[in-house]
Amino acid sequence: MARIAGVNIPTNKRVVIALTYITGIGRTKAAEICTKLSIPAERRVNQLTDDEVLKIREMIDSDYTVEGDLRREVAMNIKRLMDLGCYRGLRHRRGLPVRGQRTHTNARTRKGPAKPIAGKKKATR
Repeated sequence: MARIAGVNIPTNKRVVIALTYITGIGRTKAAEICTKLSIPAERRVNQLTDDEVLKIREMIDSDYTVEGDLRREVAMNIKRLMDLGCYRGLRHRRGLPVRGQRTHTNARTRKGPAKPIAGKKKATR
């Protein structure tokens, strides 16, 4: 099993797909890495030589921000917004949608499960 950027990538998948298991590398960047290192798109991870795995590892370490560093950078960006007290920071602090979505209905992913309001019952006719 190949270990790149602290992630065990699956051995029986194609290299382009297996690289997407690393946080910060999607399909486009994975394809870009393969073309730069001239690795065929249909090659599987278990068919890679140790030299090719080493080249992939070195390229990712030098050219891309991935895994822990990327998570830390994103967390610092959010913390900066919260410390500034700007609108986006306040939305992050309150756990509400940040990018202008409606909250009257929906927004359950950010707000969590619906909480019943005490004393409010359906009106009967």
